[in-house]
Amino acid sequence: MALMTLLAITTIAIVRQRNLFGVVILAGIYSFLMASVLIVLDAVDVAMTEASVGAGISTVVLLGTLHLTGGLELERPRRALLPLFSVATVAAVLVWGTLSLPPFGTADAPIHKHVAPRYLEKSVEETNVPNVVTAVLADYRGYDTLGETAVIFTAGIGVMLLLRRGRGRRKPDGAADDTGAAK
Repeated sequence: MALMTLLAITTIAIVRQRNLFGVVILAGIYSFLMASVLIVLDAVDVAMTEASVGAGISTVVLLGTLHLTGGLELERPRRALLPLFSVATVAAVLVWGTLSLPPFGTADAPIHKHVAPRYLEKSVEETNVPNVVTAVLADYRGYDTLGETAVIFTAGIGVMLLLRRGRGRRKPDGAADDTGAAK
């Protein structure tokens, strides 16, 4: 509960922050807190990914972007009630949708009756991989992993293109222009 409270406080701090450097640092803190939550939930592999990608690489890329673009957010000209209403509506629908889920960790949850036993019983036989987690991620969910890799690759290319666009081709002072005349 303490980690969830810290996550909520960090989220509110990010929303209220106007200095983009502060937003990047708070986002890194949020990622570390989220990695801690994932460790508590026994998802250590996902926690390591969140810590390295969410807090590590993302923070470095965002700090590099701030170096190229500047660190202050422009003032908002008006109140954003429509986005607030949209977010509140989506949040309400998500909470409503989770009300019918079984409690966390319940042994009689549907996933523990059908999917998990099948993976535990058949994974070595079907994939020839002795580690069940590796078999699930690489063989059973191979297309999903490929899709995630494609999304991350596309996002990286997009960031690189955006950052290149920001750099104009500037001529040094006193350099000749296309006609050969010095400025």
